[in-house]
Amino acid sequence: MARALMIQGAGSNVGKSLIVAGLLRSTRRRGLRVVPFKPQNMSNNAAVTVDGGEIGRAQALQAQAAGVEPHTDMNPVLLKPETDIGAQVIVQGKRVATLRARDYAAMKPSLMAPVLESFSRLKESADLVLVEGAGSPAEVNLRAADIANMGFARKADVPVVLVGDIDRGGVIAQIVGTKSVLDPRDAGVIGGFIVNKFRGDASLFDDGYRLIEQRTGWRGFGVLPYFARATELPAEDALGMGEARRIGKCKIAFLALSRIANFDDLDPLKLEGEVDLVMVRPGEAIPGDCVLVIIPGSKSTRGDLAFLRAQGWDIDLVAHHRRGGHVLGLCGGYQMLGKSVADPEGIEGPPGETPGLGLLDVSTVMTPQKTLTRVSACHAGTAQAIDAYEIHIGRTEGPDRARPFAILGGETEGAVSADGHVHGSYLHGVFASDAFRKAFLAQLGIPAADQTYCAKVESALDALADHIDAHLDVEAILAFAR
Repeated sequence: MARALMIQGAGSNVGKSLIVAGLLRSTRRRGLRVVPFKPQNMSNNAAVTVDGGEIGRAQALQAQAAGVEPHTDMNPVLLKPETDIGAQVIVQGKRVATLRARDYAAMKPSLMAPVLESFSRLKESADLVLVEGAGSPAEVNLRAADIANMGFARKADVPVVLVGDIDRGGVIAQIVGTKSVLDPRDAGVIGGFIVNKFRGDASLFDDGYRLIEQRTGWRGFGVLPYFARATELPAEDALGMGEARRIGKCKIAFLALSRIANFDDLDPLKLEGEVDLVMVRPGEAIPGDCVLVIIPGSKSTRGDLAFLRAQGWDIDLVAHHRRGGHVLGLCGGYQMLGKSVADPEGIEGPPGETPGLGLLDVSTVMTPQKTLTRVSACHAGTAQAIDAYEIHIGRTEGPDRARPFAILGGETEGAVSADGHVHGSYLHGVFASDAFRKAFLAQLGIPAADQTYCAKVESALDALADHIDAHLDVEAILAFAR
C-alpha cells in the first residue's frame, strides 16, 4: 500500500493545488508512482475522466503532473454550485443530487465511506498519494461532519503539511492562528508548514519563520517564492483568468458569468501573444473593439441568462454582432445564444422557460440525462481535428443545426448562424487542439503562434517542480508521508 501525505491550507487560494501539482511532478521525476487525491472539491471547472465521470479540473492537472490518466477516484466528492445556497453533488463521478447547503451538511457524513473507498483504491496503485485539502481546517465550525480536511486526515491516518500565503499578509497569524483554534488531536496531525508566494528577499522573513516554528512546534519545510509561470497553467478560479491578461493586438472578450463553468476552455487563448483576452466583469460593458465575444459554460443557464441581461450584455452582444463581430457560445453559452431555454423538470432551478438571446435559430430543453464523454471531432469550418469533451445536460435543436460547428462520429454537432458570425458548440477544450486554434483564429484575422499548448503546460509543470525542489525541503516532506 502507498504512503500518503496531505497538503492543507490556512485559507482558500493559498496555493495548495499548485504545490500538490509541483510535488507530484517532482516525486514522479524521482521514479515513484504518484497520484493526486482531493476528498471534496467545490468547483464548476470540471474535467471528464477516463472512466466516464467528472472531477475538479485541478485534479485533472495534478494527474497530468503525475503522468497518469485522471480518474473519478481522485476527487470522489465534487460540488458544483448552481445558486448561492445550493449545489449539484457529484459522487465518484456521477450526479446524485442537487441540494441546498443545509441539506448537504446533513448528507456529508454518509460520504466519508465513498471517500475512503476511492482513497483505498488509489493507494493500491501507487507508491505515494498526495492529498489536497479544501478551504481551511481552521473552519472548526464545520469540523463535526468534515470529510475534506481533518475529518479525512484523522480517519485515514494521513499526516498533514499546512500552507500559508504570505502574499495576502498576516501569514504568521494564518498559521499560528490555525494551531490555536484546532482541537489538540487535529493539531497533532500537522507536522510542518510551508510559507507560499513570497516576493523579494526571503531572508527578511527569517525571524517570522522562526517565530512560527516556536509558537506552533511545527517544523518549517521552506519559504516558496511566488511562481510567475503559474499563469501558464489552467486556472482553478475564473478570477485568475483576468490576472493572467496579456496585452495583444487582437481583443477577445469573455463574459464572467455568475455561474461560469469550464472556463479552462479559454486557457490556450491567454497564451497566444497576439490575443488580448479580456474578462468582462459584472457592471462592465463588452468592449466595442473586440473581434470575438465568448460566452462560456454555465452551471445555471437560465440563471446566467438573467444575470447576463442584468449587466446589459444582451444589448452589447446585439450591437457587437451588428458591427460584424463574431460570437462563440460554449455549452451553456451555446444554449443562451438560441431562442429559448426550457427546464420543464426544474433540473437547474425552478421549472420554466426563458427567452434566449436569439442570435442562433435553435432552442434547448433541459433533460435529466447528463452527457459525460471524451470525443474526437472535425471542425466543420476549418476541417481541423479537435480533441474535446462533453459535460452537459439538455438537447438543442433548430434550423441552424443544419450548419454545424463540428462533425462528431458522423453526426453534426453545434450550430452556426446564416451569416457565419455566431457559433455554438457543446464541445469543451477545443482551443487546446493546436491546428484548430490556429485555423479558427486565422479566420478572425488573428495570427496565431506556431506552438503546442500541451507542451507549454508540460514545460510549466517541469518549471514548477524545479521551483519547488530549489526552495522547499522536498526530501523531508516526502519522508513525513506514511
